[in-house]
Amino acid sequence: MDANEEDTAKDPRCTQVTVMKVANIAVNMLIFMVTIALCNVLHMLLRPYSQPRIISEAIVGFFLSNLPFLRNNFSADANMALGYIAEFGMICHMFVIGLQIDPAIFTRLPVREVKVACTGLLLTFLLSLFVTPFLHLSYDPSIEFDVFISLILCGTASPLLTRILNDLKIGKSDIGRFLTSTAVISDLISLLVFTVGYIIFDPKDGFAVRPVGEILLMLGVLVVQTVLAAKFIPLLMRWVDSQNPPGKLMKGSHLIVSLASIVLVCGFSPLIARFNMMLSVFLAGIVMPREGRLSRLITGKVKYFFGLLFFPAFMLWVGFEVDFSEFEGGDWLVWVSVLLLFVTILVGKVVGCLISGVMLGFNWRDSVASGLLLSMKGHFHIFMAILAKQRDIISPTDSIIMVIVCFMTFIYAPMVVKNIIHRARKRSPTQRMALQWLNLSSEFRIILCLHGPENVHSALNFMQISQGPTGPKMMVYVNDMIELTDRIASTLARGEGVDAMTITDDGVLEMRESITNTINGYVRDQCEGVDVKRLLTLTPLATMHHDICALAEELLASIIILPFHKNQRPDGKVNTDYLEFRSVNRKVLRHAPCSVGILVDRGLGSIQLSRTTKCMNAAIIFIAGKDDREALAYAGRVARHPGVKLTIIRFLLDTNGTNVSSRVTRARANTTEYEEELKQDDEYFAEFYDRHVATGHVAYMEKYLLHSGETYSTIKSLEGEYSLFIVGRGGRVNSTLTAGMNDWEACPELGPIGDILSATDFSVTASVLIIQQHKLRGKLQGLHEEFSIM
Repeated sequence: MDANEEDTAKDPRCTQVTVMKVANIAVNMLIFMVTIALCNVLHMLLRPYSQPRIISEAIVGFFLSNLPFLRNNFSADANMALGYIAEFGMICHMFVIGLQIDPAIFTRLPVREVKVACTGLLLTFLLSLFVTPFLHLSYDPSIEFDVFISLILCGTASPLLTRILNDLKIGKSDIGRFLTSTAVISDLISLLVFTVGYIIFDPKDGFAVRPVGEILLMLGVLVVQTVLAAKFIPLLMRWVDSQNPPGKLMKGSHLIVSLASIVLVCGFSPLIARFNMMLSVFLAGIVMPREGRLSRLITGKVKYFFGLLFFPAFMLWVGFEVDFSEFEGGDWLVWVSVLLLFVTILVGKVVGCLISGVMLGFNWRDSVASGLLLSMKGHFHIFMAILAKQRDIISPTDSIIMVIVCFMTFIYAPMVVKNIIHRARKRSPTQRMALQWLNLSSEFRIILCLHGPENVHSALNFMQISQGPTGPKMMVYVNDMIELTDRIASTLARGEGVDAMTITDDGVLEMRESITNTINGYVRDQCEGVDVKRLLTLTPLATMHHDICALAEELLASIIILPFHKNQRPDGKVNTDYLEFRSVNRKVLRHAPCSVGILVDRGLGSIQLSRTTKCMNAAIIFIAGKDDREALAYAGRVARHPGVKLTIIRFLLDTNGTNVSSRVTRARANTTEYEEELKQDDEYFAEFYDRHVATGHVAYMEKYLLHSGETYSTIKSLEGEYSLFIVGRGGRVNSTLTAGMNDWEACPELGPIGDILSATDFSVTASVLIIQQHKLRGKLQGLHEEFSIM
């Protein structure tokens, strides 16, 4: 140590400065730790009011940063460091937004979401472009500035909206998934347009038009960056994934190389062409693969960093930047500006969603709720408001106005979501719409769906055997399921009434008339006591299940019968003309307000039923669970038809087995759920036995089995003995006799037993009816149910 260093070390003033720096660092760290702790505490206090976490983060950040003591003791260096954290966090935030957007969206646009996003964006942009010039937000007003502000106001904070929807427990609902997708598309469009504007106009130079050379340089560099991100990074990620299989720690060298490559590609355009870093990482993230271990690792770590550190730090930084002592709150024009901006955003989004909702057939309440939630602004919009103030584009008061407006757009979100759940609970039936609880003296209501004329004869025989005992009439609503194609839509004409439409397509009219004449003639001659009404579901396949479920709810139907998406032709070959209806069947199974049956027709329509002699052998396979009890309830009606010889085959667990398989099976069976189901099965089966088997109307046999392998072989041995099988879907009970069958199901919507019976290698003469019991939804709990409301 030389003499100068010794003098410096002995100088008490240097020691004092060092101590003060250490003290300042300690105070700053304490403020940051207190901020995180208070955010967690306040969020717990506000949780009963369903307020999102960003509210508690904003309250704590604004409160602490505007305390005179803390503001005076928070050094400029610490504030600068906090700003760097905020900027780095926003870069990561924009990268994750881009990474979570599927590049396939550019080739397979979701039509409904795009229409809602575009109408809301366009209307909000036009309204903002009209309103913002009157607010004088900029020091140097210009049309370019108004366009940039309007682009910011018309966007949606998709990460924040997704976070709030999941926190408020509607993320799995149809409106939750719809809003999430729409918000992502809205973000994508607004940011892409914003990027084009940034390339043409320079915000640092009063939004002056950039030189042509600079624009071409930016475009060229972005093209190169996009190619690198879309081609080079996926190759690297696939190589890293292959070298680091799941279940093992990722090698540090591979992780470092991958992250360095991603940073290099994302920073390519900012380094060479002075392009904005946030927009650069967003564009690079869009074309990078979302799948793979590395992508999931990056997304998970960034989200963890956001939740733990970034969001509280970001709001604390915003609080220090938003100095309320500079806010001109005494000027009433300031509050008029706040109100005008807020109303502009809401009106643009809500009216835009109402317009698109009318085109798509949405309920107006759903459109209003969508518009209110899509108005949400988030961290990116707040950051842009602060950035504009730092670069002297807008005044501190106008910056605070924009921040306040951003907060106002998500404060009301819990009330909107509460209204959505309230309406969903009202629409969710609380009565048990299932055959098991249907009084035999009550009218039996069926919605019998058809694809076309090929389903008519099987539908007629189904009506015949479903009559059950004499007494109350059976009401059958025969519903034609017709996809609304562009060709058919062009033939629609306005009918009587405001919303009535008339079909003029000759092919559709001729088909429906032929079906109607056939059904009416058969019912008149063969089905005494059966009332038939004709219905039509003419919608796109994506929304057809809504109409079918709405009909079932309106008509108080006990069961919906759907044709299988594969039809067997008379020559035994499978007709695949209706494969697209498979998604309709699966959605109806998920959302129906009553029980659902899927009819696999393999000759049911060719049987000539007689009410004097036994001409059809039918069997019901009963194992366990709600669906099997529902199938048993329907079989009770079939048992009374004089032309049907019904046999009930009950599969029982062989508890006397001594081998390992039997012991494992008994252990699996020893669960509370299984025992409760078994108790209900025994009670209901005993009632069925006394009513039908003991009186001689139904034959009965038992099969004692050890495991699912024996279940499969037993079912295969029944081939050729019966022309109709009635089974429960069995998808909601963990029966030990079907355990493991789900792993190799070709059609999971049919359940394990139905899938075996309907397979092409089972039989070409045995039709199958798979029944699912209605799931009571009276106690809807948001995220815990995939409820449907749109």
